[in-house]
Amino acid sequence: MRKAEIKMHERTAGWLVQDENGYSFSYDRSYLNQEDAEKVSVTLPLTDKEYQSKVLFPFFDGLIPEGWLLHIAERNWKLNERDRMGLLLACCRECIGAVSVHPVNDVPEHE
Repeated sequence: MRKAEIKMHERTAGWLVQDENGYSFSYDRSYLNQEDAEKVSVTLPLTDKEYQSKVLFPFFDGLIPEGWLLHIAERNWKLNERDRMGLLLACCRECIGAVSVHPVNDVPEHE
């Protein structure tokens, strides 16, 4: 299992998880309770329910670089272009815009 902390304007907005069933995204409860909470994407409206998908959500996939920058990332981090979560975790800590992706490394392997 791989997990990412999704930040919106440097505040923890939610959690993206990849496991054997695919992907899930859920907003952080404390984030949802803030008056000025914003959705990370039009396709992921604010809710306390978990979103699930067999493939990486298009919004997050769209954060991954393309073209020559993608090739540099693949070569430097030895990542496969098909490892979308790996690319997201490696390349999207400092994105243009309000959303950033931060790897969570304390997830036990047996979960």
